[in-house]
Amino acid sequence: MTTQLVPYEQLTPTQRQQLEAIEIPAQQKQFSGDIEMALYTLLSAPRDGIKGFALLVDEIPVAFLLLKRPPFLPHWADVNCASLHALQVDHRHQGKGYGNAFLQALPLAARQAWPEIKGLELSVDAQNESALGLYLKQGWVDSGNAYKGRIGYERRMALVF
Repeated sequence: MTTQLVPYEQLTPTQRQQLEAIEIPAQQKQFSGDIEMALYTLLSAPRDGIKGFALLVDEIPVAFLLLKRPPFLPHWADVNCASLHALQVDHRHQGKGYGNAFLQALPLAARQAWPEIKGLELSVDAQNESALGLYLKQGWVDSGNAYKGRIGYERRMALVF
């Protein structure tokens, strides 16, 4: 079984169609949205400020996320970083280590997309313990700063290169 992180624009038409079939449990949608929302965000503003990435397992997309830079960078993010959004691992593939694989490959992909960035940042719901654990395990650092998000308090995390 091989995994590969691929920019959205490099996906084949078949892989793009397969990507649209990614589903996540309802309780996760409140945190990351769904694949339709993520793809709409990416495709409605196809500029250099938003990039989509898919994790392929044996050439089939099983996960997706967005990275943002100005002018799409959220208010809480450092302008020298890219921010991570809408991370989704298909429910049929959760628990197999693909979230870890995605996050391990992401720094290189982000630097290839934007060589000038100094790191990655994200905002995660303070109650989303599984996501917090995943990010901490991958070396992300909780900044200690929180703010009121749309659901509850959000923790800001960073991965500095």
